[in-house]
Amino acid sequence: MSLSLFDLKNKVALVTGATHGLGMAMAQGLGRAGATLVINGASSQTKLDAAVAEYTALGLQAHGYLFDVTNETQVIENIQRIEQEVGSIDILVNNAGIIKRTPLEDMEVKDFEQVIKVDLVSPFIVSKHVVKGMIAKGEGKIINICSMMSELGRNTVGAYAAAKGGLKMLTRNMATEWAKYNVQVNGIGPGYFATSQTAPIRKEGHPFNDFIISRTPAGRWGDPEDLQGATIFLASKASDFVNGQIIYVDGGLLATIGKPANEN
Repeated sequence: MSLSLFDLKNKVALVTGATHGLGMAMAQGLGRAGATLVINGASSQTKLDAAVAEYTALGLQAHGYLFDVTNETQVIENIQRIEQEVGSIDILVNNAGIIKRTPLEDMEVKDFEQVIKVDLVSPFIVSKHVVKGMIAKGEGKIINICSMMSELGRNTVGAYAAAKGGLKMLTRNMATEWAKYNVQVNGIGPGYFATSQTAPIRKEGHPFNDFIISRTPAGRWGDPEDLQGATIFLASKASDFVNGQIIYVDGGLLATIGKPANEN
């Protein structure tokens, strides 16, 4: 098998929410495989510019576009700009997302709806308008970032789990409708990763840290770079007959019921 199957040179990859964290790690992987990166952010131009500078410092080609992925008008306008200024989008990674940790009985309807809008509706909006260009040229790759919560429930994340479970099924339906155009749509479900957001609960002795390490067969938190292989695979020709699948990059967490706390 030739490594050229994984070569992304001359490909344009749009990664939403890639100014930090797991989105940035996945985008860096695509860039290292040769893709020209288009990074989306929504919070501030300053943060977006800083992220683009970080990619550039690594020797990657990166362009930043500030827009709200839940706003269809902004999405349409910026996809047109990207196609004119950078090129036709070959790879789309729907990574942008939010979480609100509130027990369901206490959660405001507006907060529930916001999570659904960002985590489920926005991948539909962005994919709907990017896929038109993919259909026109007869090829494309869409990767939706799902979650452990696409399969499992957990206290206080009901809205997030509902959105990510929906995204899993949206992924399968996108694949069903668009496979005939040679567009592959798959998902990645990250396990528990070491990021700045999880730093407070990864301290040795913290109950959640101990729970994740004991619950995960690999015995550790994921490193953000652990996501790069799956991302490159699903973005490349190596996955041309893979469609509608969710790859869980979780150290084996979903494969096991777990073990008692006192078991080695």
